[in-house]
Amino acid sequence: MTEPTTRSPKITHISWGRVDVDGLGVGKDFKLYPGGGRAWDWNETGTRHVPGIQPSDVAELLDRGSTIIVLSRGMDLVLQTCPETLELLRGSGITVHVIETQAAVALYNRLAEAHGVGGLFHSTC
Repeated sequence: MTEPTTRSPKITHISWGRVDVDGLGVGKDFKLYPGGGRAWDWNETGTRHVPGIQPSDVAELLDRGSTIIVLSRGMDLVLQTCPETLELLRGSGITVHVIETQAAVALYNRLAEAHGVGGLFHSTC
């Protein structure tokens, strides 16, 4: 698989309840991928803190060419990730990182310098 030539948008600020993304504006939760992103609306897939991030939450990241994916757990590590999500990503040959939100933002921004990285960012709990 080749790396996409389109860069993933940079996160310029993260704090409780606020994510600023270059070119996309401000929001609470974001889905980011090579070439863009959008607000992450948990209601679209019925996501809740438990059981957490579902395969349907990451499908768009895969469809948009993400070769590495960063999943944030929230500021207080409350957001979980379904085992099926990790199985899907690893089975697709995707490197996945599941970490606290501020660390996730720092890692994502570093990876975005050279890779087609995607991520889900939750700015509370």
